[in-house]
Amino acid sequence: MTRRRRGWLIGAVLLAVVVATFVTLYVMARRLAANFEPMVRYQAVEYLRTRFHCDVRLKTLHVHLPKLSTLALLFRHEKGARIRVDGEGLSMRLATAPADAPPLFTMRRFGFAFDLNALRAAQKTVDSVTIDGLEIDVPPRQNRPSLRSSGVPPGQPAANPNVIIKDVKILNASLVLLPRDTTRKPMQFQIADLRLTSVGVDSPMRYDATLAIPKPPGQVRSQGTFGPWEADDPGSTQLAGKYTFSNADLGIFNGIAGILNSTGRFDGTLGAVHATGEARVPDFRLKMTGHAVSLWTRFDCLVDGTNGNTVLQPVHARLGSTAFTTTGAVIKHEDQPNRSIDLKVNMPDGDIRDLLRLATKQPPFMEGRLNLNSTVSIPPLTAKVKQKLVLDGTFELSDAHFLGSHIQQQLDQLSRRGQGQPTNQSIGDVLSNMGGSFRLDNQVMTLRALSFAVPGADVDLTGAYDMDRDSIDFHGALKLRAKVSETMTGWKRWALKPVDPFFAKNGAGTYLRIRVDGSSKQPHFGLDR
Repeated sequence: MTRRRRGWLIGAVLLAVVVATFVTLYVMARRLAANFEPMVRYQAVEYLRTRFHCDVRLKTLHVHLPKLSTLALLFRHEKGARIRVDGEGLSMRLATAPADAPPLFTMRRFGFAFDLNALRAAQKTVDSVTIDGLEIDVPPRQNRPSLRSSGVPPGQPAANPNVIIKDVKILNASLVLLPRDTTRKPMQFQIADLRLTSVGVDSPMRYDATLAIPKPPGQVRSQGTFGPWEADDPGSTQLAGKYTFSNADLGIFNGIAGILNSTGRFDGTLGAVHATGEARVPDFRLKMTGHAVSLWTRFDCLVDGTNGNTVLQPVHARLGSTAFTTTGAVIKHEDQPNRSIDLKVNMPDGDIRDLLRLATKQPPFMEGRLNLNSTVSIPPLTAKVKQKLVLDGTFELSDAHFLGSHIQQQLDQLSRRGQGQPTNQSIGDVLSNMGGSFRLDNQVMTLRALSFAVPGADVDLTGAYDMDRDSIDFHGALKLRAKVSETMTGWKRWALKPVDPFFAKNGAGTYLRIRVDGSSKQPHFGLDR
């Protein structure tokens, strides 16, 4: 064979080898590309199934390869190749949940990106995830599976795939806390925008969120930490952070109105949250009166996320200039369809004008200092607040003075006569003290015992005041320091001296059975026959 022919033959063989190699590489690259989507789908589903202990259903998933040839991907050993993935219709149901239970998670659309070589790495990293239309349904505590029911041995942590998701952006999400009673409406929070940032495997994620609260309607901005996710008991997933609640309209509730702004901090779990903070309503008012009074509170409360029950422990508040504390709960009783309010109020030194501004349509008719201890009960709000409000307690009103009222004139006259100086006009604008026990129910204030005193006179009454009709009906006793004759002037003073002994009893110079009726604006005082 000549040298020329041998050269051609060697060249032909080398060309065949090169062509065969390229064909083989091309086929391998094509097969690799064809396997991308099933591989990504499998690993994504396996991660979700293992991490959240859920049965996973995925409607569609699409893999978008980088703008590189398949041969280039192969020659570069998949390094530097950014893969984009998007999908629709993802749902995850707890593996041990009943068949009719709602999925734990549903996602309308999602997308994420990663380096191709992450598929084969022991430590897998996903740089970013975007989710649109996420719904999280947290079941009540008694319906959550235990570690034993989920197949994880007691005392052993749940499996956690070695995956880090660096950044998650969620739009149009909702968190739904399912109630124990399936006939009741779940508690739902709309999350307009949520950003999660990872700091490592099996560690809490930092978050920044904007939420819409349905009752009272307003917007919450919150930052804090969330997780790690407890797959076997979602409600025990930890969360903590701070929040700002802005421009919440209290007018959605029966009977009250005003714009609420609040700031605070919280920690706990999805099922039970401990919150502290402050709330301000500069224009708080009752709709039936319309008078605005500033309201400020500093609260410490526990919220059961499974049923919405809230325990106050305690709330320090200021209405106008009046400070008071409140403890109690907003709860649902077993025999009631809706939530009720049961509180205890302690007001050691209040300004009665603050309460009158809030509770009456007219300007305050009295001033004085109020010591009040009362329970406050509002059964489920199926009617107006004023028809449901129940108060039961005791009070002491000191240094009371009626402002520009016919009542004050009568009290001044009562004090003059009680001191035996009926014509002494220097006795005026006397201060009153009163106290007793009361109960307000269905807009009727019942006074079980009322003690009332001005210089020279004491009054003990029982009875009721119908707030809706503005009707007074009190009965009791009047005790004067002066004798009955000393309450008069002129010839009557001398004429009544013989009967002084008949009225001087029970330690008083004059003792009379009396009644008070009429209205709060025009009360009538007289002897009770």
